[in-house]
Amino acid sequence: MKVIFSERQREHNPESYLSSGAAVPNPELPERADRLLAAALSAGLEPEAPADYGDDLIASIHAERYLTFLENIHTRWSRIEGASKEVLPNVHPIERSDGYPKSAVGQVGFHVYDASCPIAAHTWLSARWSAMTAAHAAQRVISGDSACYALSRPPGHHASQDLAGGFCYLNNSAIAAQHLLSKFARVAIIDVDVHHGNGTQRIFYERDDVLTVSIHADPIRFYPFFWGYANETGSGAGLGYNVNIPLVRGTGDEDYLRSLDKALTAVGDYAPEAIVIALGLDAHEEDPYQGMKITTPGFARIASRLAALALPSVIVQEGGYLSDALGPNLASFLNGFQ
Repeated sequence: MKVIFSERQREHNPESYLSSGAAVPNPELPERADRLLAAALSAGLEPEAPADYGDDLIASIHAERYLTFLENIHTRWSRIEGASKEVLPNVHPIERSDGYPKSAVGQVGFHVYDASCPIAAHTWLSARWSAMTAAHAAQRVISGDSACYALSRPPGHHASQDLAGGFCYLNNSAIAAQHLLSKFARVAIIDVDVHHGNGTQRIFYERDDVLTVSIHADPIRFYPFFWGYANETGSGAGLGYNVNIPLVRGTGDEDYLRSLDKALTAVGDYAPEAIVIALGLDAHEEDPYQGMKITTPGFARIASRLAALALPSVIVQEGGYLSDALGPNLASFLNGFQ
């Protein structure tokens, strides 16, 4: 299996974000990529740099004005007297149908829904190459690889068509799925991050060509709070094609695997021709976010169940934050999948 990664993904290096009203060091750091890449290589994966698939593929998922915003907002923000070093919102619209301002401050509030997505000088570059990484992994699978791992950093599953949030700017998993549709008629995204993939859900909520399944900590007391409930099942053509399985915080291996079996039954009923695995490693018992209690061997068991689907698979890196177990968790998953 290949591991796809671009050195340009390291250039996004945010300093802080707001958590419960306090500025704290940002955990979504380049060191994550360093540890994950080392783990992938230790698991025997072959490194490959992504090609540039152009902005049209990204624009098939994200709104044009949102992409223009991401590419230019840091330069515009830096012209504001007294502005912070990194771009963060301080005002939000009540409805998405509210007016769209020309003001940089107003557009930040429109497009960034929380305070965990600081935009620095190189954020757009890194986010774009993170998306290209996912696209390249999808292309490897389109070209005949049985599976490919996209070390996408920054992550993406909280980003929707025109919104950034939760350390995510472009939805890498959605971009991979969209690219897979150029060959495969039906694709399923299986999200095993500890947080609900609300951006992915929003992107495909009214579509039936991509099934979205997310297993995550119950949002009633956990980020992203407002999305990820079991009654969110899609609408219009997408009704029945969104599956959320919220779990009690502190869920361990055995209960998680039973829920995963339920998720995979839904995937089997849908009968996709290819899958995207949105791989969050933050369900681990030592992850800083402490949402679940999955063990390192547990990730190998999760992987083996996913591999048993025997479908062309794109594995896209989502969460998983700095701890001594981060690299071993990825190695465990990859070894379990191969």
